[in-house]
Amino acid sequence: MNKIESWLKENKITEVECMVSDLTGIARGKIAPTMKFISEKGMRLPESILLQSVTGDYVEDDIYYDLLDPADIDMICKPDETAMFTVPWALEPTAQIIHDCFDKMGNPIEMSPRNVLKTVLKLYQKKGWKPIVAPEMEFYLTRRNEDPDLPLQPPIGRSGRQETGRQSFSIDAANEFDPLFEDMYDWCEAQGLDLDTLIHEEGTAQMEINFRHGDPLHLADQIQVFKRTMREAALKHDMTATFMAKPITNEPGSAMHLHQSIVDTKTGKNIFSNDDGSMSELFLQHIGGLQRYIPEVLPLFAPNVNSFRRFLPDTSAPVNVEWGEENRTAGLRVPDSNPQNRRVENRLPGADANPYIAIAASLLCGYLGMENQISPSAPVKGRAYERRNLRLPLTIESALERMEQCRDVEAVLGSKFCRGYVAVKRAEHENYKRVISSWEREFLLLSV
Repeated sequence: MNKIESWLKENKITEVECMVSDLTGIARGKIAPTMKFISEKGMRLPESILLQSVTGDYVEDDIYYDLLDPADIDMICKPDETAMFTVPWALEPTAQIIHDCFDKMGNPIEMSPRNVLKTVLKLYQKKGWKPIVAPEMEFYLTRRNEDPDLPLQPPIGRSGRQETGRQSFSIDAANEFDPLFEDMYDWCEAQGLDLDTLIHEEGTAQMEINFRHGDPLHLADQIQVFKRTMREAALKHDMTATFMAKPITNEPGSAMHLHQSIVDTKTGKNIFSNDDGSMSELFLQHIGGLQRYIPEVLPLFAPNVNSFRRFLPDTSAPVNVEWGEENRTAGLRVPDSNPQNRRVENRLPGADANPYIAIAASLLCGYLGMENQISPSAPVKGRAYERRNLRLPLTIESALERMEQCRDVEAVLGSKFCRGYVAVKRAEHENYKRVISSWEREFLLLSV
């Protein structure tokens, strides 16, 4: 705790938000005065929060009774000194510190998303490899929405007008929200987040923030903090920032594109390239693994019923695991780069995915491809949207059924995590199915 204590004193922190991520990506934990936080050296939380759904419900005990202790015991949460961030929007000096989850014997809790990512990173470490990732986060700015039955509307910009139409890469359209983004950048800088570029995306008031490439765990922590920061900046300016995968009808969905490569820890060279600069066999096998396993674990990238609306036809999102060089219609794009920067971009994760889980799953799929020497399909030329050989499950129900059968992934991530994740997503979907939609009222009320 010495490093943490020194950092808290240096920043004159009076309050600490102790955080863990649940399966959905919601930050859960406790808020403590700094002196209490230091004296307790961590916190305890019920392990059941890791099986809490986005609606606050829990999975049915009689079906998944063996996933949790029947006494609803506490897990021990320990702060990570590499995951300390300030809370710049707070009224008094406040810190948010991400914690790791352990049982009373000191073993990592299998269902903790951060531990899931650590498990995958250890596989690479044993091989003498270090994965490098660079996430791209898309999101929408909207007017505040107090009635969930009403569609979201574009916000009012500096000009006093709503944005209309598609404004891809427009500088002026992005500048409409300069006051908001100035706060966002100031807060992210104060937190040490590695932001790179801001882009106006295709949708109305849809934006994208790119992160600099780096360590997967550190970047997953940063995405967790960035989402919260972006929402707070929007609220300050009387707007909402949403990371829903498909928040607005007839507008493009929002993704979390993941660029990934691997460096040999001894030589520092990118193992995706041969000495002559050509694609290595390991690179092709990494792509083969992504093609083979992404359809088996799609709920880790598309976790909600809304996620699958992003995959509908004509939504600008690839609904396949084809791969191609400089091809954005393929689910797996290989950007043009020099051999040392050779990478693959996984374009399938939604912005609503838990960053720890999505990064872990993407790296694991590629790892299994290299471990099992899986050859990829031929790279696609031209449009891949209409190709049907390597398509994905189109509903959350069918995707969850396929995930239940994926033994290779379960062998790495553990039965408890895989079964627990499926259980939470099924509970959320059951809750969703109980709600009558506006479409049903509009077209069925007086017609059937």
